[in-house]
Amino acid sequence: MGLVDCKFTGIPMTVTAIVLIKAQTDKVSELAQRLVEVDGVTEVFSVAGQHDLVAIVRATDNEKLAVVVSDRVRKLGGIANSETLIAFRTYSKGELEAAFSIGLD
Repeated sequence: MGLVDCKFTGIPMTVTAIVLIKAQTDKVSELAQRLVEVDGVTEVFSVAGQHDLVAIVRATDNEKLAVVVSDRVRKLGGIANSETLIAFRTYSKGELEAAFSIGLD
């Protein structure tokens, strides 16, 4: 099943999850490489702080998102702990500029 078009905008709808991952110390690079190979994982970031990796997961609906996160990502070896955040809205620079524009030229 492909992306579903929003009847109001015609824009394909997706759901996004941000998965915060604490990796086993000696597995960070290997885990990052395996994560980017998972269908549905669009980006993986190596980060500093409480987490080692951040994976961005996109799917056409919540059921597919759950399969990717629960059945694929979280079952990879090398993950010590993870936390998944579900995005409600996505803001981009262009959208924010349009939202806060007061129409002055």
